[in-house]
Amino acid sequence: MSTAAEDRGRLLVVDDVPEILEALQRKLGARGYVVFTAPGAPEAIKLLDETPVDVVITDMKMPHVSGLELIRYVRENLADTEVVVITGYASVPDAVEAVKTGAEEYLAKPFTDEELFTAVRRVLEKLQARRAAERLPAAGDYSRYGLVAESEVMRRVFRDIEKAAATNATVLITGESGTGKELAARAIHYASPRAAAPFVPVNCGAVPEELLESELFGHVKGAFTGALETRAGFFQTADGGSIFLDEISGTSLAMQVKLLRVLQDKEFYMVGSRRPQKADVRVTAATNKDLWSLVEKNSFREDLYYRLAVITIDIPPLRERGDDILILTNVFVSKYSRDLGKKAPHLSDKVIQVFREYNWPGNVRELENVIQRIVTMTEKEVIDVPDLPALMRHRAMREANLTRTLAEVEVEYVQNVLASVRGNKTEAAKILGINRKTLAKKLKGSTGGGDEG
Repeated sequence: MSTAAEDRGRLLVVDDVPEILEALQRKLGARGYVVFTAPGAPEAIKLLDETPVDVVITDMKMPHVSGLELIRYVRENLADTEVVVITGYASVPDAVEAVKTGAEEYLAKPFTDEELFTAVRRVLEKLQARRAAERLPAAGDYSRYGLVAESEVMRRVFRDIEKAAATNATVLITGESGTGKELAARAIHYASPRAAAPFVPVNCGAVPEELLESELFGHVKGAFTGALETRAGFFQTADGGSIFLDEISGTSLAMQVKLLRVLQDKEFYMVGSRRPQKADVRVTAATNKDLWSLVEKNSFREDLYYRLAVITIDIPPLRERGDDILILTNVFVSKYSRDLGKKAPHLSDKVIQVFREYNWPGNVRELENVIQRIVTMTEKEVIDVPDLPALMRHRAMREANLTRTLAEVEVEYVQNVLASVRGNKTEAAKILGINRKTLAKKLKGSTGGGDEG
């Protein structure tokens, strides 16, 4: 069983200076990490062969075997371990070489405690995101009811679904558009004793008001112009099973009275008939609006609200579901690649980061749409940020950290471009739209002119 510190992260610090080893072990240990130390690369490699480690924090200049060789060893042998480089001999070529070889972060001595903690946190977040993206959900674990999830907020939803399914009570399901409210309603039905009977979904907002009563309750022949025969409605179709009234907030006050009668008296009237029909139907309803605020505005009946909300289940937005985003991404990539007969592409770390930071206003529905477009339109083996829809790229940029200075953003971008082309300055200058001389100035400025040594 893992400890809290192991859950936080397992780190290996490598440096040939004992005082630095001791200081880093003390500082990182105080932050709750499990910290191992090694005085050189050979000792570090031996430890790595025997002990799983999340992040290696290594000096670059060490006797016998350099930090660069250690980075190379980690990259070639330990796919699930990341590297942070620390050095007192900071230079752009060294930084580029370290990044090319496989380091995720590069810290020049002297660095502050906060710079160290931030670098470690960023690397661990990337590692955890990649691990989550690579996990395929097991059907019995995450795909219950068709709702793919492993987050605690969704596990609470699963527990609520199970409790609701054991009763015959009316359920009101709330949540933003695209969160999966109908899936939750289906889950309640198929986990209930009514599972063998029909589940009938009705989008109340998509049916014209003048037709909704007839669609729900049916009509008799001659009830209105065009009623050439008697026809059953959705409540008759759902007899013995469940009816799902989506967008319930869009119904008129007149229709709400009729729905209230069904819930109170368990009966309804077909349009044009004076004979009541019994309703052996379990009702679930859903809304993406705040029904109570509509009650206060007198646009939704208070008595109907209480009849509907005997049990309430709130489906959280995708942005609050943590690594569910990455698990769903995997599911959709596999689904649409299989449908198209294509090899499933991989997502770059930067795309994973964008997905985690993006607000997802359209929730799961938007994510599925984005993945379908990407898989359909690209032949690449690795999906990168330029492959994402333009609107999503722009919105992600707007939602990015806006507390940094323009100079800081420029430095990070230049370094990222340079690392992406394996240190090729000519290619980097071409991408940046500047000449090599200007690039050299920007790179010199990014290290503060080497003043920190």
